[in-house]
Amino acid sequence: MNDPEPIIEVENVTTAYGGHVIHRNLNLTVHRGEVVALIGGSGSGKTTLLRLLLGLEVPQAGTVKIFGHPLGRCAVRDLECVRYRWGVLFQAGALFSALSVYDNVALPLRELKSVPADLVKPLVMLKLAQVGLKPEDALKRPAELSGGMVKRVSLARALILDPQLLFLDEPTAGLDPDSAKQFVKLLRRLRQELGLTVVMVTHDVDTLFAVVDRVAVLADQRIIASGPLAEVARLPHSFVRNFFLGHVERCAEEDVRRFRLSLDDTSDEGGIPAVLREEQTA
Repeated sequence: MNDPEPIIEVENVTTAYGGHVIHRNLNLTVHRGEVVALIGGSGSGKTTLLRLLLGLEVPQAGTVKIFGHPLGRCAVRDLECVRYRWGVLFQAGALFSALSVYDNVALPLRELKSVPADLVKPLVMLKLAQVGLKPEDALKRPAELSGGMVKRVSLARALILDPQLLFLDEPTAGLDPDSAKQFVKLLRRLRQELGLTVVMVTHDVDTLFAVVDRVAVLADQRIIASGPLAEVARLPHSFVRNFFLGHVERCAEEDVRRFRLSLDDTSDEGGIPAVLREEQTA
């Protein structure tokens, strides 16, 4: 069976600032429908790689293609056409404090004039509902929102143009454990409903357990490994050992499957996932 078509292709990329090399001969492929997490230590070049994927940086060598289009050295019009096909959720939300929730989400539609004016409101309200927000939340300002709500508004804005590809920069950073769990459940649902391809940068191991298909490890100026969580967690590399310290046994394929079932199948019965209740009564 052939692999799904590649959405992102990074081939032999070298990036440097002055005399400091960030990436050297870095390669990464992301296929349609995948959720891929980028992990790496501080200063490993995760942010720079994300900027390359967004067309904000140009590599010194190598190529970056999104949807088959080369970035970095393409015409501005070609880059803009490709950019409309992805959405970005920034780490701190990056909402405009002077705008309401409604106006923050509507901004891309108004800037691009991609839909008739009378369709803006129903589209914005649809996206807010899609991320679990109420109609009355549309009137609030960012200062009135909890951390979890800021993430949801930012996600609604990232999805307003119905992108095929979603970039997430530390999507659960700054959230309390319950808010992080609810946000990850939302990502899982939207990924399934919308058929999204997702690339995320994260340090949250629970997020990896919950939603990621493949983990790409950025270290030593390149992607040193890319594969299922259970395989990557056992790599004999110092960063990987430290990152998954205390979590290696949890990364077994069956344990990850059970963890995801627990997210999908919960009830009010003492907060115990149904999959575990069945075992207790067996």
